[in-house]
Amino acid sequence: MPEACDFSRLLKDGQTMTRKKTYRIFFASNGKAYELYARQVASADIYGFVEISGLLFGETASVLLNPAEESLKKEFEGVDRILLPYHQVSRIDEVDREGRGKVVALPVAESSSESAPPAPPAPR
Repeated sequence: MPEACDFSRLLKDGQTMTRKKTYRIFFASNGKAYELYARQVASADIYGFVEISGLLFGETASVLLNPAEESLKKEFEGVDRILLPYHQVSRIDEVDREGRGKVVALPVAESSSESAPPAPPAPR
């Protein structure tokens, strides 16, 4: 009796379908919050850094353009990999499919760097 075969995983010419991993990364940098999608995330060779490579930017065949995603494409144009310090990364998820990347300006505290820090008391 022949063995049962899982036909849901077969493609043309008997090739098997392998699911590519996709990661959603949330991080903050330079006053902005980012949400990116990538194929690979790992600890970098440089201690204290996360390495992100294989950036994904949605469908290129779409007629509608997303301004936020277009700005991400421009910002990371020509970048092969990103090295982020661990403390800037807030979350990494493995997801089933890629989504649209986002970048959002973080709110600035009212007592920003424009106000000077309190001065130490004068010597007596």
